[in-house]
Amino acid sequence: MTVYVDDAVTLWRGQRWAHLMADTLEELHAFAARLGIPRRAFQDKTSGAHYDVTAPLREQAIALGAMAISRHRDRALMREVIARARAQGRREAH
Repeated sequence: MTVYVDDAVTLWRGQRWAHLMADTLEELHAFAARLGIPRRAFQDKTSGAHYDVTAPLREQAIALGAMAISRHRDRALMREVIARARAQGRREAH
C-alpha cells in the first residue's frame, strides 16, 4: 500500500496546493490524520478521492513516507493512482 502526493502545486488562496492520494481509503484517511488534516477536508470529486495539501504539508507528507509523483514524468502511474482514487470515492459514497 502506498500514499502518493502529486506535483500539481496549484495556486489558490495565496498558497500552493497538491493532492494526497493512496491505494486505499483507509490508508489515505490515516495518513491525512498523521498530517493533522481533519476528515472533513476529504474530497471526492471528479478528480477522485483525495485531500488537498499545501506545499509545506506536501513536503511533510514526503518526509513521512508519501511517494512524490509527477503529472509530467510519471504519467502512467498518475493515471493508475487517479483511477483508483475515483473508484474508491464511488465505493465510499455507497
